[in-house]
Amino acid sequence: MNSNALALPLAERMRPRSFDEMVGQRRLLGPDGVVARLLSGERPPSLILWGPPGCGKTTVARIAAETIGLPPHSISAVTSGVKEIKSIVAKAKAAIEAGGHPTLLFVDEIHRFNKAQQDSFLGPVEDGTIVVIGATTENPSFELNAALLSRCRVVTLEPLARDDLRGLLDRALSDPERGLGARSLTLDEPLVELLIDSADGDARALLTDLEWIAAGFEDSDSPVSADAARELLSRIPRYDKSGEEHFNLVSALQKSIRGSDVQAGLYWLARMLEGGEDPLYVARRLVRIASEDVGAADPQALVIAMAAKESTHFLGLPEGALALAECVVYLATAPKSDAVYRGYQAAVDEVRRSGSLPVPMEIRNAPTGLMKDLGYGKGYRSPHADPGGLNVPFLPETLRGRRFYEPKELGFEREIEKRMAYFERLRRGAESDR
Repeated sequence: MNSNALALPLAERMRPRSFDEMVGQRRLLGPDGVVARLLSGERPPSLILWGPPGCGKTTVARIAAETIGLPPHSISAVTSGVKEIKSIVAKAKAAIEAGGHPTLLFVDEIHRFNKAQQDSFLGPVEDGTIVVIGATTENPSFELNAALLSRCRVVTLEPLARDDLRGLLDRALSDPERGLGARSLTLDEPLVELLIDSADGDARALLTDLEWIAAGFEDSDSPVSADAARELLSRIPRYDKSGEEHFNLVSALQKSIRGSDVQAGLYWLARMLEGGEDPLYVARRLVRIASEDVGAADPQALVIAMAAKESTHFLGLPEGALALAECVVYLATAPKSDAVYRGYQAAVDEVRRSGSLPVPMEIRNAPTGLMKDLGYGKGYRSPHADPGGLNVPFLPETLRGRRFYEPKELGFEREIEKRMAYFERLRRGAESDR
């Protein structure tokens, strides 16, 4: 390797040159993976690569460009604007008119473009002038407009697993050309574990920390220990993540709220946020808890959870942490019911068991004369004008009388039970009047 290449950061030198060299993401990048299938067609689709930092988004985009064989161009939403996009599109159109191919445009941090800037991609993607591969760490459904998403395939990348990070670390230590193999640097096992914990699924973070250690112990002939290297690391974990610890903390938070323990809920929330957890991830979990564990026993819980999510998204940390804390307190002290969760699961089980049962004729839509002649909508009476409309069969015939949701005798679900019983009485009355 020449001296210019050696001047590059270790993470850049070790960047995979093919999908075969990549660690992790095998379900996407293997021979039968989604990315391989998408790139094998005559006209590859535009892609949005969504995943956390250091999971391989930029690398996938670069390798995809070489695989597809289209002329590539790269921009970053941090430094580019509509003017540059229009210039690239104009050149791409000129190339096509001259008999060339569409241009592949890689857009890093695509979520940083505002909605109007994102709209500038719509026409060129639609008419085939460019193929966009966008990389984002943010949820595309929140940060990208619906029109752009409808023209792209979203590919979700996951943080690298511990075994993947260990394999990457071994490769960097042993590769004599692109890595540190010429140094014969060795690390003791506690330091390896510390590096993997600190990286938290981020390949770039792992290699950056390894490079700091290599520079700090350039003259060392003995294995570098965790204690000796600790001060050199750029990311020391605030709590010891050992792979499953992330999920242990999430579980502890949810079970504490489910058990109505405010103090424990606040503690696990603080552990997650102080440990560097994405606050929006925590907010999403609280929304799920509001639906799964509180449910209809307190419908306001979902409103509070969504407000906490929006506040966190708007404020960020540290201010947004208080909105999350308020949500934890509310959810922990709210009445708990999983009746909605169980009811929906029962409905899902029935759908999977009985398949596509026909919609009753009375409640089918009848926008055309032919459909009316076939009996679509016949017998339907709107309950707004006719109480007898409550006795229309709303379930398929084989499921008449089936109950999926059974409210519990607590919180607002007591009121829901009363309302359900009220409408049942009205249906029976309407049936007796027929």
